[in-house]
Amino acid sequence: MARRASPEINAGSMADIAFLLLIFFLVTTTMDVDSGITRRLPPPVEDPDEDIKIKQRNILNVLVNKNDRLLVDGKPGDIRTLKDVAKNFMIPVYPDDPNHPETELKTIDFIGEVYTSKGVISLKNDRGTSYDMYINVQNELARAFNELKEEMAQRQFGTRYSKLTDKAKIDAINEAVPVRISEAEPENIGD
Repeated sequence: MARRASPEINAGSMADIAFLLLIFFLVTTTMDVDSGITRRLPPPVEDPDEDIKIKQRNILNVLVNKNDRLLVDGKPGDIRTLKDVAKNFMIPVYPDDPNHPETELKTIDFIGEVYTSKGVISLKNDRGTSYDMYINVQNELARAFNELKEEMAQRQFGTRYSKLTDKAKIDAINEAVPVRISEAEPENIGD
């Protein structure tokens, strides 16, 4: 008795089905897009061993503890007023006022002579700080500098900073209103 030959399975259509399933999953799957803060990093430090001394009057200390509470220059702060506090700190005022940061008279192309602040905002947060609070603090500080730039562009060029297209004018505003935020490595600050 002769054995019957078993019929072969056509595998050609299996490859087609696998390919169609792959395309289906690629098309229907959503990809999470990471969101974050757009930040331009400063250039690398040329001499990392050099210790830069900044006068205390030129520093606005912003601390965030593990309970998401703000401490601004040693006093309890509020996220709702942080932008205004930072903005008022960074506005260049009379150079000899000991209650405000020092200023420097600069000659800037397209603007002329203008006082710029030597102020630095020092931001430090606890390792237990929530991500939402960290982002909120960053946003408020960025808003302060953005508003200062918008006001300077309006005064100097009669238009908003966000509407400027001339790179030289944008650079002039950036030089007149430098973004100086020093961010320290998170640590256990405490309550």
